[in-house]
Amino acid sequence: MAVTLKDIAEEANVTLMTVSNVINGRHAKASQVTIDKVLAIADRLGYVPSAAARSLASNSSRIIGVMVHDPGNGNVLKDPYTASMVGAIEPALRQHGYHLLLQGIPDPANVPAAFRAWNLDGAIFLGFLDSTLRPMAGNLGKPLVAMESYTQNPEFMNVRLDDRDGGYQATKHLLDNGHRAIAFAGHLTAERAVNRERFEGYKLALEEAGVPVDESLLFDARNSHSAGISVGRHLKDQCPEVTAVFATADLIAIGIMEGLVSCGLNVPNDVSVVGFDDLDIATYISPKLTTVAQDLQAKAAAAVELLMDRLQEPAKETADCVLGVQLVQRESVKKLAH
Repeated sequence: MAVTLKDIAEEANVTLMTVSNVINGRHAKASQVTIDKVLAIADRLGYVPSAAARSLASNSSRIIGVMVHDPGNGNVLKDPYTASMVGAIEPALRQHGYHLLLQGIPDPANVPAAFRAWNLDGAIFLGFLDSTLRPMAGNLGKPLVAMESYTQNPEFMNVRLDDRDGGYQATKHLLDNGHRAIAFAGHLTAERAVNRERFEGYKLALEEAGVPVDESLLFDARNSHSAGISVGRHLKDQCPEVTAVFATADLIAIGIMEGLVSCGLNVPNDVSVVGFDDLDIATYISPKLTTVAQDLQAKAAAAVELLMDRLQEPAKETADCVLGVQLVQRESVKKLAH
């Protein structure tokens, strides 16, 4: 039988209200002797607080929603980056005594209902367009963090990478290895500023090296393995001069490698490839993928810390958190002989 507050009160010979105050951290009206006595009895009896009761008493569920944009494939964790990001957020929340509620959101209009249904204390948004986030926040009234976003909505705190520097590092690495005909693969027509910023880094590196941007080498590829395969096959058929390609995501890069190999080309002897994200899969393939690495744990910790700070100080103003990236050199890039 579950231990109740009444059981503790009877053994401690104090009122039920006193036990409730002590258990819930309201210690102002209790002596230290009483506090120590109640907590010791609760621990010995194995008392487990009711999350539902605590939520009602404090008007806090201690639940943080992780809202993931559902593109319609029915599996919001199909993308390995999203799965890894959620996996990094959960322990960061747990360390603060909060729980994670994962919610796929095909229609942003569903977000307020999720907040009401679960009495969420706040939320982290993954994979949403800036324009989608813009009208959403004012209806929620809770701390909100947008990941990989450049939204100017003041209701959202942003956690993102230095995407432009990432694109620059990737392209400069290829240039430093003697490559000049460098293709770009990323979702250029997407609204997401993440892709545009990585493209700007690509252009900046080429400009510094005196290499003009060749629009015939720019591939509008969605963030998917299949899109990468199409780019790889196109490079073989239509762009034989290309010796290297920078992809804005590891999934695209790995698809490009597969597409190239399926056409009889070798990576990196014929075409070098650089990705972005440094997912675990980058080290499982052969050759191992050179990629721009981001620290998912640091990113998750930054998002959670912003939420915790805002929960404690609702009026606190917070600047965007921009995390640095670093190129990880592996086997998918070949240095060209001069």
